[in-house]
Amino acid sequence: SLGKGAALALAGAAQAGAAVEMLAKRLTVSAPGKAILHGEHAVVHGKAALAVALNLRTFLQIRPCNNGKVAIHLPNIGTSLNWEMGQLQTLLTAFSGLDQSKSPSPEQMDKLREIGSPIVIPAATESLAALAFLYLYLSISAKYGQIPSVEIVVWSELPVGAGLGSSAAYSVCLAAALLTACGAIGCPLKEEKYIARWPEEELDLINQWAFRGEQVIHGKPSGVDNSVATWGGVLRFQSGKITLLKRVPTLRILLTNTKVSRSTRTLVAGVKDKILKFPAIMNPVLASIDAISNECENVLEAIALSPSQKYYLVLEELVDINQHHLNVIGVGHTSLDRVCQVTANHGLHSKLTGAGGGGCAITLLRPDTDPLIVEAARQDLSACGFECWETSIGASGICLHSPTSLKPEVLQIFSKV
Repeated sequence: SLGKGAALALAGAAQAGAAVEMLAKRLTVSAPGKAILHGEHAVVHGKAALAVALNLRTFLQIRPCNNGKVAIHLPNIGTSLNWEMGQLQTLLTAFSGLDQSKSPSPEQMDKLREIGSPIVIPAATESLAALAFLYLYLSISAKYGQIPSVEIVVWSELPVGAGLGSSAAYSVCLAAALLTACGAIGCPLKEEKYIARWPEEELDLINQWAFRGEQVIHGKPSGVDNSVATWGGVLRFQSGKITLLKRVPTLRILLTNTKVSRSTRTLVAGVKDKILKFPAIMNPVLASIDAISNECENVLEAIALSPSQKYYLVLEELVDINQHHLNVIGVGHTSLDRVCQVTANHGLHSKLTGAGGGGCAITLLRPDTDPLIVEAARQDLSACGFECWETSIGASGICLHSPTSLKPEVLQIFSKV
Protein backbone atom coordinates (compact mmCIF):
# COMPACT_ATOMS: atom_id res chain seq x y z
CA SER A 1 0.00 0.00 0.00
CA LEU A 2 1.10 3.58 -0.56
CA GLY A 3 2.51 5.61 2.32
CA LYS A 4 0.54 8.64 3.45
CA GLY A 5 3.01 11.09 1.84
CA ALA A 6 2.97 9.26 -1.49
CA ALA A 7 -0.82 9.06 -1.44
CA LEU A 8 -1.10 12.79 -0.77
CA ALA A 9 1.38 13.54 -3.54
CA LEU A 10 -0.61 11.45 -6.00
CA ALA A 11 -3.85 13.09 -4.88
CA GLY A 12 -2.29 16.54 -5.33
CA ALA A 13 -1.01 15.63 -8.79
CA ALA A 14 -4.40 14.27 -9.77
CA GLN A 15 -6.07 17.44 -8.51
CA ALA A 16 -3.66 19.64 -10.43
CA GLY A 17 -4.25 17.55 -13.55
CA ALA A 18 -7.98 17.88 -13.08
CA ALA A 19 -7.63 21.66 -12.81
CA VAL A 20 -5.64 21.85 -16.04
CA GLU A 21 -8.18 19.61 -17.79
CA MET A 22 -11.10 21.70 -16.46
CA LEU A 23 -9.53 24.89 -17.72
CA ALA A 24 -8.80 23.51 -21.16
CA LYS A 25 -12.25 24.77 -22.06
CA ARG A 26 -14.60 27.56 -21.08
CA LEU A 27 -17.02 26.91 -18.25
CA THR A 28 -20.25 28.88 -17.86
CA VAL A 29 -22.34 28.87 -14.70
CA SER A 30 -25.39 30.81 -13.52
CA ALA A 31 -27.17 31.43 -10.22
CA PRO A 32 -30.55 33.02 -9.46
CA GLY A 33 -31.45 36.14 -7.54
CA LYS A 34 -33.79 36.02 -4.58
CA ALA A 35 -36.99 37.61 -3.35
CA ILE A 36 -38.85 37.35 -0.07
CA LEU A 37 -42.33 35.96 -0.64
CA HIS A 38 -43.52 36.43 2.95
CA GLY A 39 -42.01 37.20 6.34
CA GLU A 40 -39.78 40.23 5.74
CA HIS A 41 -39.07 42.17 8.96
CA ALA A 42 -40.98 39.60 11.06
CA VAL A 43 -38.05 37.25 10.47
CA VAL A 44 -35.81 39.66 12.42
CA HIS A 45 -38.00 38.94 15.45
CA GLY A 46 -37.90 35.15 15.26
CA LYS A 47 -40.78 34.58 12.84
CA ALA A 48 -40.69 32.48 9.66
CA ALA A 49 -39.85 33.91 6.23
CA LEU A 50 -40.05 32.31 2.81
CA ALA A 51 -37.21 33.20 0.46
CA VAL A 52 -37.62 32.23 -3.20
CA ALA A 53 -35.21 31.85 -6.11
CA LEU A 54 -35.89 34.49 -8.74
CA ASN A 55 -35.40 33.49 -12.37
CA LEU A 56 -33.34 36.56 -13.12
CA ARG A 57 -29.83 35.17 -13.12
CA THR A 58 -26.16 36.06 -12.87
CA PHE A 59 -23.96 34.37 -15.49
CA LEU A 60 -20.23 33.75 -15.15
CA GLN A 61 -17.81 32.41 -17.71
CA ILE A 62 -14.31 31.31 -16.70
CA ARG A 63 -11.78 30.65 -19.45
CA PRO A 64 -8.07 29.84 -19.58
CA CYS A 65 -5.51 32.40 -20.68
CA ASN A 66 -1.76 32.22 -21.16
CA ASN A 67 -0.67 35.75 -20.33
CA GLY A 68 0.27 35.08 -16.70
CA LYS A 69 -2.58 37.18 -15.36
CA VAL A 70 -5.84 36.72 -13.53
CA ALA A 71 -8.56 39.02 -14.86
CA ILE A 72 -12.20 39.71 -14.06
CA HIS A 73 -14.59 41.72 -16.23
CA LEU A 74 -17.87 43.12 -14.86
CA PRO A 75 -19.64 44.76 -17.82
CA ASN A 76 -22.77 45.59 -15.75
CA ILE A 77 -20.78 48.11 -13.75
CA GLY A 78 -18.20 48.96 -16.42
CA THR A 79 -15.24 47.45 -14.54
CA SER A 80 -12.30 45.31 -15.70
CA LEU A 81 -9.45 44.41 -13.34
CA ASN A 82 -6.39 42.17 -13.62
CA TRP A 83 -3.47 41.07 -11.48
CA GLU A 84 -0.14 39.38 -12.24
CA MET A 85 0.01 35.76 -11.12
CA GLY A 86 3.29 36.47 -9.36
CA GLN A 87 1.66 39.28 -7.39
CA LEU A 88 -1.09 36.93 -6.17
CA GLN A 89 1.36 34.12 -5.36
CA THR A 90 3.04 36.32 -2.76
CA LEU A 91 -0.26 36.48 -0.87
CA LEU A 92 -1.01 32.76 -0.83
CA THR A 93 0.82 32.17 2.47
CA ALA A 94 -1.46 34.72 4.19
CA PHE A 95 -4.42 32.58 3.12
CA SER A 96 -2.94 29.14 3.81
CA GLY A 97 -4.72 27.01 6.38
CA LEU A 98 -8.05 28.60 5.52
CA ASP A 99 -11.16 26.65 4.70
CA GLN A 100 -14.81 27.40 4.20
CA SER A 101 -15.44 27.28 7.98
CA LYS A 102 -13.33 30.38 8.74
CA SER A 103 -14.44 33.98 8.32
CA PRO A 104 -12.22 36.58 6.60
CA SER A 105 -9.86 38.14 9.13
CA PRO A 106 -9.15 41.91 9.36
CA GLU A 107 -5.52 41.23 8.43
CA GLN A 108 -6.51 39.37 5.28
CA MET A 109 -8.92 42.12 4.29
CA ASP A 110 -6.16 44.72 4.74
CA LYS A 111 -3.87 42.73 2.43
CA LEU A 112 -6.62 42.46 -0.18
CA ARG A 113 -7.31 46.19 -0.07
CA GLU A 114 -3.65 46.88 -0.80
CA ILE A 115 -3.89 45.17 -4.18
CA GLY A 116 -7.67 45.04 -4.65
CA SER A 117 -8.14 47.76 -7.21
CA PRO A 118 -7.33 51.37 -7.99
CA ILE A 119 -10.85 52.31 -6.87
CA VAL A 120 -10.72 54.92 -4.14
CA ILE A 121 -14.10 54.42 -2.45
CA PRO A 122 -13.83 51.26 -0.28
CA ALA A 123 -17.59 50.64 -0.12
CA ALA A 124 -18.15 51.10 -3.87
CA THR A 125 -19.76 48.20 -5.71
CA GLU A 126 -16.68 47.78 -7.91
CA SER A 127 -14.32 47.63 -4.95
CA LEU A 128 -16.42 45.15 -2.98
CA ALA A 129 -16.80 42.91 -6.04
CA ALA A 130 -13.02 42.93 -6.53
CA LEU A 131 -12.34 42.13 -2.87
CA ALA A 132 -14.82 39.23 -2.83
CA PHE A 133 -13.24 37.79 -5.97
CA LEU A 134 -9.70 38.09 -4.62
CA TYR A 135 -10.66 36.57 -1.28
CA LEU A 136 -12.27 33.53 -2.90
CA TYR A 137 -9.52 33.15 -5.51
CA LEU A 138 -6.72 33.25 -2.92
CA SER A 139 -8.48 31.18 -0.25
CA ILE A 140 -9.53 28.44 -2.67
CA SER A 141 -6.10 28.45 -4.34
CA ALA A 142 -4.34 28.15 -0.97
CA LYS A 143 -6.65 25.33 0.10
CA TYR A 144 -6.81 23.21 -3.07
CA GLY A 145 -3.87 24.28 -5.27
CA GLN A 146 -3.43 27.54 -7.14
CA ILE A 147 -5.77 28.17 -10.02
CA PRO A 148 -3.87 28.86 -13.25
CA SER A 149 -4.06 32.05 -15.27
CA VAL A 150 -7.74 32.67 -16.00
CA GLU A 151 -10.10 35.29 -17.31
CA ILE A 152 -13.58 35.64 -15.80
CA VAL A 153 -16.57 37.53 -17.19
CA VAL A 154 -19.65 38.11 -15.01
CA TRP A 155 -22.92 39.52 -16.35
CA SER A 156 -26.23 39.75 -14.53
CA GLU A 157 -29.90 40.24 -15.28
CA LEU A 158 -30.28 41.44 -11.69
CA PRO A 159 -30.20 45.14 -10.80
CA VAL A 160 -27.51 45.99 -8.23
CA GLY A 161 -28.62 47.29 -4.84
CA ALA A 162 -32.31 46.45 -5.27
CA GLY A 163 -32.44 43.79 -2.53
CA LEU A 164 -32.67 40.94 -5.05
CA GLY A 165 -29.56 39.01 -4.00
CA SER A 166 -27.24 40.19 -6.77
CA SER A 167 -24.11 39.95 -4.59
CA ALA A 168 -25.03 36.43 -3.42
CA ALA A 169 -25.59 35.21 -6.99
CA TYR A 170 -22.17 36.70 -7.83
CA SER A 171 -20.47 34.98 -4.86
CA VAL A 172 -22.11 31.62 -5.62
CA CYS A 173 -21.05 31.79 -9.28
CA LEU A 174 -17.48 32.67 -8.27
CA ALA A 175 -17.30 29.84 -5.72
CA ALA A 176 -18.68 27.25 -8.16
CA ALA A 177 -16.38 28.33 -11.00
CA LEU A 178 -13.20 28.54 -8.89
CA LEU A 179 -13.85 25.25 -7.07
CA THR A 180 -14.46 23.53 -10.41
CA ALA A 181 -11.42 25.16 -12.00
CA CYS A 182 -9.06 23.88 -9.31
CA GLY A 183 -10.61 20.40 -9.24
CA ALA A 184 -12.04 20.69 -5.70
CA ILE A 185 -15.43 19.70 -7.10
CA GLY A 186 -16.24 17.76 -10.22
CA CYS A 187 -17.51 19.03 -13.52
CA PRO A 188 -21.02 17.54 -13.62
CA LEU A 189 -21.62 15.42 -16.70
CA LYS A 190 -25.26 14.42 -16.36
CA GLU A 191 -27.16 17.01 -18.32
CA GLU A 192 -30.82 17.88 -18.42
CA LYS A 193 -31.78 20.25 -21.23
CA TYR A 194 -28.04 20.99 -21.61
CA ILE A 195 -27.85 22.19 -18.00
CA ALA A 196 -26.02 20.26 -15.27
CA ARG A 197 -26.21 20.40 -11.47
CA TRP A 198 -23.63 19.39 -8.87
CA PRO A 199 -24.45 16.69 -6.29
CA GLU A 200 -25.69 17.70 -2.83
CA GLU A 201 -22.35 17.55 -1.01
CA GLU A 202 -20.64 19.69 -3.65
CA LEU A 203 -23.49 22.21 -3.60
CA ASP A 204 -22.97 22.45 0.15
CA LEU A 205 -19.27 23.23 -0.37
CA ILE A 206 -20.13 25.88 -2.98
CA ASN A 207 -22.60 27.44 -0.55
CA GLN A 208 -20.12 27.56 2.32
CA TRP A 209 -17.47 29.31 0.24
CA ALA A 210 -20.05 31.69 -1.23
CA PHE A 211 -21.04 32.71 2.29
CA ARG A 212 -17.43 33.83 2.87
CA GLY A 213 -17.66 35.98 -0.25
CA GLU A 214 -20.88 37.49 1.12
CA GLN A 215 -19.07 38.26 4.38
CA VAL A 216 -16.47 40.24 2.45
CA ILE A 217 -19.23 42.29 0.80
CA HIS A 218 -21.78 42.64 3.64
CA GLY A 219 -19.92 41.93 6.87
CA LYS A 220 -22.66 39.95 8.67
CA PRO A 221 -24.99 38.35 6.10
CA SER A 222 -27.75 35.98 7.22
CA GLY A 223 -26.75 33.25 4.75
CA VAL A 224 -30.22 33.22 3.20
CA ASP A 225 -29.32 34.91 -0.09
CA ASN A 226 -26.37 32.64 -0.93
CA SER A 227 -28.38 29.55 0.11
CA VAL A 228 -31.19 30.53 -2.27
CA ALA A 229 -28.67 31.15 -5.07
CA THR A 230 -27.07 27.75 -4.45
CA TRP A 231 -30.10 25.53 -3.92
CA GLY A 232 -32.85 27.41 -5.74
CA GLY A 233 -36.54 26.75 -5.13
CA VAL A 234 -38.03 28.04 -1.86
CA LEU A 235 -36.30 28.20 1.53
CA ARG A 236 -37.84 28.69 4.95
CA PHE A 237 -35.73 30.83 7.27
CA GLN A 238 -36.45 31.12 10.99
CA SER A 239 -34.20 31.92 13.95
CA GLY A 240 -31.07 31.24 11.92
CA LYS A 241 -32.28 27.86 10.64
CA ILE A 242 -32.58 27.45 6.86
CA THR A 243 -34.78 24.66 5.48
CA LEU A 244 -35.20 23.82 1.79
CA LEU A 245 -38.81 23.08 0.88
CA LYS A 246 -38.88 19.78 -0.98
CA ARG A 247 -41.99 20.26 -3.12
CA VAL A 248 -42.55 23.69 -4.62
CA PRO A 249 -44.13 24.92 -7.85
CA THR A 250 -42.68 27.53 -10.18
CA LEU A 251 -44.87 30.63 -9.99
CA ARG A 252 -45.10 33.39 -12.58
CA ILE A 253 -44.68 36.93 -11.28
CA LEU A 254 -44.18 40.50 -12.31
CA LEU A 255 -41.20 42.03 -10.55
CA THR A 256 -41.23 45.81 -10.25
CA ASN A 257 -38.30 47.97 -9.17
CA THR A 258 -39.62 51.33 -7.96
CA LYS A 259 -36.04 52.68 -8.09
CA VAL A 260 -36.68 54.37 -4.74
CA SER A 261 -33.57 53.95 -2.59
CA ARG A 262 -33.92 53.07 1.09
CA SER A 263 -31.86 52.10 4.12
CA THR A 264 -32.57 48.59 5.35
CA ARG A 265 -30.94 49.40 8.68
CA THR A 266 -33.20 52.43 9.22
CA LEU A 267 -36.34 50.47 8.32
CA VAL A 268 -35.43 47.58 10.65
CA ALA A 269 -34.75 50.05 13.47
CA GLY A 270 -38.10 51.74 12.84
CA VAL A 271 -39.98 48.44 13.20
CA LYS A 272 -38.12 47.69 16.42
CA ASP A 273 -39.07 51.10 17.83
CA LYS A 274 -42.74 50.47 17.03
CA ILE A 275 -42.65 47.08 18.75
CA LEU A 276 -41.13 48.63 21.87
CA LYS A 277 -43.66 51.48 21.85
CA PHE A 278 -46.78 49.42 21.04
CA PRO A 279 -46.04 45.78 21.95
CA ALA A 280 -49.70 44.83 22.43
CA ILE A 281 -50.45 46.09 18.90
CA MET A 282 -47.32 45.11 17.01
CA ASN A 283 -46.66 41.60 18.36
CA PRO A 284 -50.00 40.25 17.07
CA VAL A 285 -49.18 41.75 13.65
CA LEU A 286 -45.85 39.91 13.60
CA ALA A 287 -47.61 36.71 14.69
CA SER A 288 -50.06 37.15 11.83
CA ILE A 289 -47.21 37.59 9.32
CA ASP A 290 -45.70 34.37 10.70
CA ALA A 291 -49.04 32.60 10.16
CA ILE A 292 -49.13 33.90 6.58
CA SER A 293 -45.69 32.39 5.90
CA ASN A 294 -46.79 29.04 7.34
CA GLU A 295 -50.06 29.04 5.40
CA CYS A 296 -48.25 29.97 2.18
CA GLU A 297 -45.82 27.09 2.69
CA ASN A 298 -48.74 24.66 3.00
CA VAL A 299 -50.42 26.06 -0.11
CA LEU A 300 -47.22 25.84 -2.18
CA GLU A 301 -46.83 22.19 -1.24
CA ALA A 302 -50.48 21.57 -2.17
CA ILE A 303 -49.99 23.23 -5.58
CA ALA A 304 -46.90 21.11 -6.23
CA LEU A 305 -48.93 17.96 -5.56
CA SER A 306 -52.14 18.97 -7.32
CA PRO A 307 -52.36 22.31 -9.16
CA SER A 308 -55.76 23.91 -8.70
CA GLN A 309 -57.21 27.36 -9.34
CA LYS A 310 -58.43 27.58 -5.73
CA TYR A 311 -54.88 27.52 -4.38
CA TYR A 312 -53.84 30.52 -6.48
CA LEU A 313 -56.79 32.48 -5.13
CA VAL A 314 -55.54 31.75 -1.59
CA LEU A 315 -52.03 32.91 -2.52
CA GLU A 316 -53.48 36.19 -3.81
CA GLU A 317 -55.39 36.74 -0.57
CA LEU A 318 -52.24 36.10 1.47
CA VAL A 319 -50.35 38.65 -0.63
CA ASP A 320 -53.02 41.30 0.00
CA ILE A 321 -53.18 40.65 3.75
CA ASN A 322 -49.40 40.71 4.14
CA GLN A 323 -49.07 43.97 2.22
CA HIS A 324 -51.50 45.60 4.64
CA HIS A 325 -49.50 44.24 7.59
CA LEU A 326 -46.25 45.61 6.17
CA ASN A 327 -47.85 49.05 5.89
CA VAL A 328 -48.99 48.74 9.51
CA ILE A 329 -45.45 48.07 10.78
CA GLY A 330 -44.19 51.10 8.89
CA VAL A 331 -42.20 49.76 5.92
CA GLY A 332 -44.54 50.79 3.12
CA HIS A 333 -44.01 53.66 0.68
CA THR A 334 -46.13 55.67 -1.73
CA SER A 335 -44.26 54.09 -4.66
CA LEU A 336 -45.22 50.62 -3.43
CA ASP A 337 -48.81 51.75 -2.91
CA ARG A 338 -48.77 52.88 -6.52
CA VAL A 339 -47.60 49.45 -7.71
CA CYS A 340 -50.43 47.81 -5.78
CA GLN A 341 -53.00 50.25 -7.19
CA VAL A 342 -51.84 49.92 -10.80
CA THR A 343 -51.78 46.13 -10.73
CA ALA A 344 -55.13 45.96 -8.87
CA ASN A 345 -56.65 47.90 -11.77
CA HIS A 346 -55.79 44.85 -13.88
CA GLY A 347 -57.11 42.33 -11.33
CA LEU A 348 -53.62 41.45 -10.05
CA HIS A 349 -52.27 41.24 -6.48
CA SER A 350 -48.97 42.76 -5.30
CA LYS A 351 -46.82 43.25 -2.21
CA LEU A 352 -43.42 44.68 -1.41
CA THR A 353 -40.52 42.27 -1.23
CA GLY A 354 -37.48 42.81 0.96
CA ALA A 355 -36.87 45.79 3.21
CA GLY A 356 -39.67 47.98 1.83
CA GLY A 357 -39.57 51.78 1.96
CA GLY A 358 -39.28 51.66 -1.82
CA GLY A 359 -37.21 48.98 -3.51
CA CYS A 360 -39.09 46.17 -5.23
CA ALA A 361 -42.56 44.63 -5.36
CA ILE A 362 -43.81 41.29 -6.66
CA THR A 363 -47.13 40.67 -8.41
CA LEU A 364 -48.51 37.14 -8.60
CA LEU A 365 -49.69 35.86 -11.98
CA ARG A 366 -51.99 32.86 -12.15
CA PRO A 367 -51.19 30.25 -14.81
CA ASP A 368 -54.26 31.36 -16.78
CA THR A 369 -53.57 35.10 -16.57
CA ASP A 370 -54.13 36.63 -20.00
CA PRO A 371 -50.83 37.81 -21.55
CA LEU A 372 -52.61 40.97 -22.71
CA ILE A 373 -53.42 41.82 -19.08
CA VAL A 374 -49.80 41.25 -18.07
CA GLU A 375 -48.52 43.47 -20.88
CA ALA A 376 -51.02 46.22 -20.04
CA ALA A 377 -49.93 46.15 -16.39
CA ARG A 378 -46.28 46.31 -17.44
CA GLN A 379 -46.90 49.32 -19.63
CA ASP A 380 -48.77 51.14 -16.86
CA LEU A 381 -46.00 50.40 -14.36
CA SER A 382 -43.36 51.60 -16.82
CA ALA A 383 -45.37 54.79 -17.33
CA CYS A 384 -44.97 55.42 -13.58
CA GLY A 385 -41.19 55.40 -14.05
CA PHE A 386 -40.76 51.88 -12.65
CA GLU A 387 -38.67 49.06 -14.10
CA CYS A 388 -40.66 45.87 -14.62
CA TRP A 389 -39.91 42.27 -15.63
CA GLU A 390 -42.07 39.20 -16.11
CA THR A 391 -40.22 36.28 -14.57
CA SER A 392 -40.81 33.38 -12.18
CA ILE A 393 -40.00 32.27 -8.65
CA GLY A 394 -38.94 28.82 -7.53
CA ALA A 395 -36.13 28.74 -10.13
CA SER A 396 -33.21 26.29 -10.09
CA GLY A 397 -30.05 27.13 -8.18
CA ILE A 398 -26.43 27.24 -9.37
CA CYS A 399 -25.92 25.23 -12.54
CA LEU A 400 -23.42 24.60 -15.32
CA HIS A 401 -24.46 25.51 -18.86
CA SER A 402 -23.62 24.20 -22.27
CA PRO A 403 -23.35 26.94 -24.92
CA THR A 404 -26.64 25.85 -26.49
CA SER A 405 -28.50 26.45 -23.20
CA LEU A 406 -27.52 30.12 -22.98
CA LYS A 407 -29.71 33.02 -24.08
CA PRO A 408 -28.46 34.84 -27.21
CA GLU A 409 -27.91 38.07 -25.24
CA VAL A 410 -25.67 36.26 -22.76
CA LEU A 411 -23.62 34.67 -25.54
CA GLN A 412 -23.29 38.07 -27.19
CA ILE A 413 -21.95 39.70 -24.04
CA PHE A 414 -19.43 36.91 -23.41
CA SER A 415 -18.25 37.10 -27.01
CA LYS A 416 -17.60 40.85 -26.74
CA VAL A 417 -15.37 40.65 -23.64
